[in-house]
Amino acid sequence: MDHLRTVGIVTAALFLAGGVAGCGSSSGGDGKISVVTSTNVWGDVVAQVGGDLVDVTSIVSDPSADPHSYEGSARVQLALSKADLVVVNGGGYDDYATTMLDGLSSAPPVVEAVAVSGRTDDDLNEHVWYDLPTVAAVANEVGAQLADVDPGNATTYTANAAAFTAKVDALVARTVEMAETVGGQAVAATEPVPGYLLDALGLVDKTPPKFAKAIEDETDVPPTVMRDTLALFTDHQVVALVYNSQTTGPQTEQVRAKAQAAGVPVVAVTETLPAGHDYISWMTANVDALVKALGVDE
Repeated sequence: MDHLRTVGIVTAALFLAGGVAGCGSSSGGDGKISVVTSTNVWGDVVAQVGGDLVDVTSIVSDPSADPHSYEGSARVQLALSKADLVVVNGGGYDDYATTMLDGLSSAPPVVEAVAVSGRTDDDLNEHVWYDLPTVAAVANEVGAQLADVDPGNATTYTANAAAFTAKVDALVARTVEMAETVGGQAVAATEPVPGYLLDALGLVDKTPPKFAKAIEDETDVPPTVMRDTLALFTDHQVVALVYNSQTTGPQTEQVRAKAQAAGVPVVAVTETLPAGHDYISWMTANVDALVKALGVDE
């Protein structure tokens, strides 16, 4: 495990020692619906749909924490047991949450984003929050589940979900438009995190699959694979590097340095929601950064 991942897990664990990190109060004792989400990405989606009617608790919200490696605690399990609704990513991304839910004698309703996406193991990249249509579908499912829990406010949840998905649809339309300009260009990525967004823009990920897998699995990249990856920049085979700033180590730093030395733009992305952003502003910023790196002057 590299240094950044270790620090992220310890930080999150210390944060949870004093209470689960949340978008709002975690009690639900004020009459609001209590929703627990595995990460603050899904926490923000729930907050957009639930508005003032929900209290949202996001288990992982530290920008340096890695949900792949995160380990829950008794306090997290208690929060899950008291929730009216739980939203997880699924697909092996946040197994700590699904394992804890399985251990409850009476589990709350659960929305699993990967299941909502309809994607199978054959075509699954578990980072489905970078898949805009999936996020819209999750928002609608959250709205339906909140309406089941709180029927008196069903119309509000439905309206909020519709307003949020309209914003997502507008961003989808923008990616389709931009794909006409940037589609077909080759890029590299240190991890498959933004894969769905790259696909939506019609970009071609030239990263050797064994490189991305080694980084995600926290294993050393084989020397021949590393050589081929670095050649993407020295040989100018790609026009940008998409860099996951939440998963760093000597080999990803080497790749970033090689890209910079070759004059290849580096676009940083994250797995959790950065401070100061909601989901829409975050994804909009990601699209803006990508198209700017690809030389598009909007």
